This record gives sequence, structure tokens and C-alpha cells, in this order.
Amino acid sequence: MALDPSFTDRRRGAILGLAIGDALGAAVEFQPAGSFPEVTGFRAGGPHGLISGEWTDDTSMALALADSIAETGWDLSDQAERYVAWWTRGDYSVNGRVFDIGVTTVQALQIFRETGNPWASGNPSPRASGNGSIMRLAPVPVAYVRLFPDQLDLLVDRLIESSRPTHASPQCLSACAYFGVLQSGLLHGLPRDQVLDPHWEPVQSLHERIPLHPEILEIAQGSFRTRKPPRIQGSGYVVRSLEAALWAFHDAADFRQAVLRAVNLGDDADTTGAVCGQLAGAWFGESGIPAEWRAGLAGKDQIEPILQRLVQ
Repeated sequence: MALDPSFTDRRRGAILGLAIGDALGAAVEFQPAGSFPEVTGFRAGGPHGLISGEWTDDTSMALALADSIAETGWDLSDQAERYVAWWTRGDYSVNGRVFDIGVTTVQALQIFRETGNPWASGNPSPRASGNGSIMRLAPVPVAYVRLFPDQLDLLVDRLIESSRPTHASPQCLSACAYFGVLQSGLLHGLPRDQVLDPHWEPVQSLHERIPLHPEILEIAQGSFRTRKPPRIQGSGYVVRSLEAALWAFHDAADFRQAVLRAVNLGDDADTTGAVCGQLAGAWFGESGIPAEWRAGLAGKDQIEPILQRLVQ
């Protein structure tokens, strides 16, 4: 597929959109929808006492994944080692400390340290179906978007494999496959309505090759279009998290509207923002992200070198 001139803008937008959505939601993480003043921009505070524009584990793990791909290519062990470096030393953290890490991720990284096997460290139980692998996913479609659509099988393999070191449930693997294929279509500049259509051929091909988990298939068939809050939830459960991000994105007029819809759902607001930000950034591009948010994002000195290497 020929690449249009906005290709780099979209690829950068997906990564920056992830970080900005994360930072917008960080101050209201764990708060129920409607219990806080509406988020309209970066603010300080939240459960981790962050300053305005700082981000959480979503971006830290995405940077670790992006750095691994940019430096070593596709190496699941290297990815897991970098997650451990973040967890144990604060590498890739916005402020040098680890302040937000999910139980499922900790348990998986502990197993990886004991076994050295990233293919089997993630818990395959459906009960371990958090959103920790979709929240960091953007580096995979950004790095390997040229596999779309002609080498879709290899792209899907990488999307699924990226989840395994920490999240190996059928729901998580299926969510990463579907979410990553959507991002790839958006990164290529395909019309949003086409990419989100239940009958879009790449998603049909994906489902024929690796049948989507029934709950992810329900999303692919359009549940995010017909449901509204409070049925749409900014939950830590991967299914609800993905559905909420798509609900916020699918008819948003611009990046701002999409991510603010997502984070104002509350609850796991930083991750809903990060997941939606990947989609909105891939579609609207870096140039579509409000300038004040790009300027106010913390840790750009960490993000930018990794981002430049990834998109080259």
C-alpha cells in the first residue's frame, strides 16, 4: 500500500496520543465518573501526586516496548527485560520512580525473572484480563505498519506476542490483535468509518485466521456505537477498556473531544485515555493534537529520542 505524506504525522501521533491521553487521565484515576470536575486539560494531583502533564505506567511500558523494538528488533525477552528495568529501577518512568503497576503485570514479571521465558510468564486465566497490554500497544503497529495489509498474518503474530509477557488471557490476546489491526488501518490513512465497519476485510481475515474472543467480537461488531455510559465503562477489564476507547473515538470531531470523552469516564481514566489516544493520534495525527497538550506533556526528553528511532 502506498504511504501518503501524513504517514509520519500519524505514526508520531499514535505514540504521543497514548502519552497525552495517559497524562490527561492520571489526575482522576480511580475516581467514579461524575465525581470530579470535568477534565478539560492537564491537571496536577491524582492518587500518585503527579504534576501537570506527567504520565503513568501506560506510557512507561510503551516506551520500554518502543525502545526495545527500535534497538533490537522483535525480541520478546528484551521487551520483558525492559519492563523489569522499569518495575525494579524506574527506567522509563516520568519521575524516576515506580508508582503505578498492576498486580497482573507484577506477577508476570516475577515469573519472567524466575524462568527467563517471556512466552509463558503472562497469566492465561480469563480472570487476569486487565488492559495492561492494549495500553502500551501502539509501538507495534507503528513499527510494523508496513506489514499491513499484505503480511497481515505476521503483523497479527507480533500484536499477539507483544501481550504474552504480561497478559496471556484469550481476551487480552484477542484485544491486542483487533486493536492493532485497527491502528494499522488508521495509520495508513484509511477512512475511520471503513476501519471501524464490522465488515472491514482485514478484521474479517483476522477473525477467520484467529477467531476473536466472543467479547472482543461483540466490540468489533459495533457494541461501542450502540451503548452509552454508564453501560460504557472506563474499566480496568480489557474488554470494557477497549469498548470505552472506541466509543470515545468513533465519532469524535477531533483528538481533543475523543480523549476527553475517554478520561471523563473516570475509573481507570489514564488507561482509557491512553487507549483512545492511540486511536485518535493515529487518525488525527500529531498535528491534530492540541498544541498546548504537546507543549505541556512532561518527559518529552525521554519520549522524543525513542520516538524518532522508532519511526525511522
